[in-house]
Amino acid sequence: MHTGCESTIRFVPAGVNEGISFTRTDVEGCPKIPALLENVVDLNRGTTLGIGQHKIHTVEHVLSSLAGLEIDNVVCELDNIEPPIVDGSMKPFVDKLLEAGIVEQEAEKNYLVIDRPISYSEPDRHIDIVVTPSETIRITFLIDYKNPALGTQYTSLVNLEEEFVEEFAPARTFCFLSEVEALREQEIIKGGGLDSALVIVDRELDEAHKAKLRKLFNIKEDLFIGKTGILNDISMRFYNEPVRHKAADLLGDLMLIGMPIKGHILAARSGHAANVALAKKIREQYEKTLLSKKYTGKAAQGRDFMFDSVAVMNIMPHRYPFLLVDRIIDLEPGKRVIAQKNVTINEPFFEGHFPGHPIMPGVLLIEALAQAGGFLLLHTLEEPEKKLVYFMSIDNARFRRPVVPGDVLRMELEMMALRRNTCKISGKTYVDGQVVTEATFMSVIVDK
Repeated sequence: MHTGCESTIRFVPAGVNEGISFTRTDVEGCPKIPALLENVVDLNRGTTLGIGQHKIHTVEHVLSSLAGLEIDNVVCELDNIEPPIVDGSMKPFVDKLLEAGIVEQEAEKNYLVIDRPISYSEPDRHIDIVVTPSETIRITFLIDYKNPALGTQYTSLVNLEEEFVEEFAPARTFCFLSEVEALREQEIIKGGGLDSALVIVDRELDEAHKAKLRKLFNIKEDLFIGKTGILNDISMRFYNEPVRHKAADLLGDLMLIGMPIKGHILAARSGHAANVALAKKIREQYEKTLLSKKYTGKAAQGRDFMFDSVAVMNIMPHRYPFLLVDRIIDLEPGKRVIAQKNVTINEPFFEGHFPGHPIMPGVLLIEALAQAGGFLLLHTLEEPEKKLVYFMSIDNARFRRPVVPGDVLRMELEMMALRRNTCKISGKTYVDGQVVTEATFMSVIVDK
């Protein structure tokens, strides 16, 4: 479609839990490129995967076909840089996969279960996507282009097994006539044509423009605007074919998470970039769930925090009376952490600081902030329970107001730099939304 190359794709069986990957048979030493979010290198009018200098363009139709047929493990071998576009739909891939046959493997199928709503939006582009809990994968999609040939279109995929092959796989990709020249001049849609996409008419088509389009795309036949609003009056396979294709594209992009999801996706005006952004949010939430489950024995479902005090002690070396973190509210490993400490009158330091006028010592406020930072740092390691964090320096420490019994400390820290076994972390402590302490730390990781 975009590169204009001729190619052949071959689907090869893969082992249990090997997942979906692409490889180039025309390039010696080309590695397998797993179909995962971290390997997405471009989202301009399609999804491109790459590792190093090796790239494979426009993989979304292949991924959608595999997702629709619920295939988990396969190697997609290509002899060029982009899969064939064929008729612009998923049907050619689906037909070949069904012809080859699908084998059930001796392993439990893994799903990413959505247990809480996750959303993504781009207000300036009127894009909104929400994923809510569901026992199966479901998609509800809306488009509302300001064009008479399309207008507002809606579709809903309720049962993947029963609906995908006949109701969604045949839906073809589309673009607008006003876009065609600009896209071609951007060195994309080099392989596009009237046999591989629906072209929606949204501008006048004079003789000069016809001649230019025929030359750009090597079209032999005449070009005309008919009654359907589709260039050359090409018939739609469904009354809402464009939105069905959008839903199928979304299904393919979500495969980049690494496993199928159980959730209901409600999308409005979404495209590949937004789909991938949503997939990243879903996987981020999933990774947090795995972290919570690893140290607590269960996922933090229905709670407003990730790690309780027991889980904190499974990672942190500190103990009474010097453990100053009660909960981890949120964590992005290697990036940021939000921790909580409940300050009570029973704290041992209040007995002497100060009698009759209890105030939490500033040095302990710094220590609590530092411990939260240590938790963040330890989570960049494979085996955090075997390591300790030593602090090398404390800079720009500030105390804004006293902390007294009954206060709840909310400590927010960000990783500013991480090089080998040293890092720089900056953080602030809040009480009731007001900053009470802030500081920047340099620290080093050592073995216990």
